[in-house]
Amino acid sequence: MEQEEMKAREEAGTRKEGIAQPAEERMEDWFTQELSDFEEGEVVQGRVVQVRGGEVLVDVGYKSEGTIPLEEFTRSGTMPKVGDEIEVYLEAKEDNDGLIVLSKDRADKIKVWDTVSRAYEKGVPVEGRVVEVVKGGLAVDVGVRAFLPGSQVDLRPVKNLASLLGQTIRAKVIKLNRRRGNVVLSRRAMLEEEREERRRHTLSVLQEGMALTGTVKNITDYGAFIDLGGIDGLLHVTDMSWGRIGHPSEIFQVGDQVEVVVLHFDKETSRVSLGYKQRSSDPWEVVETKYPVGAKVTGRVVSLTNYGAFVELEAGIEGLVHVSEMSWTRRVRHPSKLVNVGDPVDVMVLDVNKATKRISLGMKQVEPDPWGTIDERYKPGMRVQGQVRNLTDFGAFVELEPGVDGLLHISDMSWTRNIGHPSDLLKKGQQIETLILNVDRDAKRISLGVKQIQPDPWEVVAERYPVGSRVTGKVVRLTDFGAFVELEPGVDGLLHISQMSDRPVGRTEDVVNVGDELTLVVIRVDPAERRIGLSLKELAAAVEGGEVKEFRGRQRRRGRGEYDEEEEE
Repeated sequence: MEQEEMKAREEAGTRKEGIAQPAEERMEDWFTQELSDFEEGEVVQGRVVQVRGGEVLVDVGYKSEGTIPLEEFTRSGTMPKVGDEIEVYLEAKEDNDGLIVLSKDRADKIKVWDTVSRAYEKGVPVEGRVVEVVKGGLAVDVGVRAFLPGSQVDLRPVKNLASLLGQTIRAKVIKLNRRRGNVVLSRRAMLEEEREERRRHTLSVLQEGMALTGTVKNITDYGAFIDLGGIDGLLHVTDMSWGRIGHPSEIFQVGDQVEVVVLHFDKETSRVSLGYKQRSSDPWEVVETKYPVGAKVTGRVVSLTNYGAFVELEAGIEGLVHVSEMSWTRRVRHPSKLVNVGDPVDVMVLDVNKATKRISLGMKQVEPDPWGTIDERYKPGMRVQGQVRNLTDFGAFVELEPGVDGLLHISDMSWTRNIGHPSDLLKKGQQIETLILNVDRDAKRISLGVKQIQPDPWEVVAERYPVGSRVTGKVVRLTDFGAFVELEPGVDGLLHISQMSDRPVGRTEDVVNVGDELTLVVIRVDPAERRIGLSLKELAAAVEGGEVKEFRGRQRRRGRGEYDEEEEE
């Protein structure tokens, strides 16, 4: 056993020197090392000679081996194997069993501290894992526990420090106190150095006209700032697309990787203007060839305004369909009545202006104009069926066929009724029969009538009710100036208050009431004005004295449904 031990120590001595030595010289070196080279508290090189139970036997070239608890290896995640070369810490030269006392944990910590110290002295970054959010920042495991202040985490303030938990980061050591075990890190300092290095490189290679890839850093109303590598460039909204853009966020989001073209570079101010649409040729250069006047094309509605709809024909090419070019027949007040954003539409190219980058489009031109042959299908005097499409204060629009409406004016709805609103007679969606009164192809108007289907009762009024004749009618309405008396359905006459008595009358209701049936004399007929004048006074003048009084009383009683015995006989 002693011989094997001696041989192992000789080999260890030989390995340490790195050269072959005679046995006598190795023995002398060994004793010298035993007496002076090994000091407690040092880190020495050793070799695993045996793994047994819960400990590892390590030969460091001393007269005896040392043992290390196996758990010190398992904590570091590495299992030792016989022959492994490791660094260990010499805690004591001999214990009660004559073995030296070693520690891998303390050796690892000393090694880490040496690494951290060198990184601090040389200004190089160290790598560690974020293990905890602490007051004011983060705790980072770099082999020893280090503190990363919140202000030093990134180039910009980080609102959610917990999002970095578990991540492996690189940072510079900005403060170190080995005796007290304090390490302060700065990731920001490292990032600033990296950014400055990238900036110098970018400035050295940047040229107008070159294409490069950057990252969208910020978005504003007027454009987007692109990080080109330590230097930011402005991509203005006008240089994002050959077409129209409402806001940069319609195309880009923060963090997007985009390929851009350098439009202008000022070396003195380091300002860079970028372009995105310039990656491809301007589609307007060939627009007149691709979209000639009269061509029928399909596009997509991209926006609506009060005056029309913008239709995208291809990326960067948009045209306007004015509201007046949307329908042959309908008066379009707003484009949303016919189309919505995103709708595919068929249009015709009406005009192309390459200089101003404007295209005029039409939707109605894709379909034949129904008014072109309207006078062949509809002639005055024809009876037609239609559906009430809309009601207005002045009449009703009646759809005769898709795209063709006629106007039924309120004055052409009834010969006799005084209509306040078309809804008094009609309902939206109702099917009605009308008579065509007039067709104007140029003005795209058709006039309709309902009352004209029936004869006008006023055409024979003068014959039926000549002046001087006696008529009988019922009081249907009272006014301050007289009473309207219905002579037959649709024909009313006016009994003016001055014609009620040969004496002054204060109020109409002092003489007559609604519902009274009266016999009167026709004193005036005007078919053109649709008026008949009636008189009770003239009737009274034709009857003698007491008969008149009796006659008037009988008239009033009859109107109220009262009769005396003489009348019944």
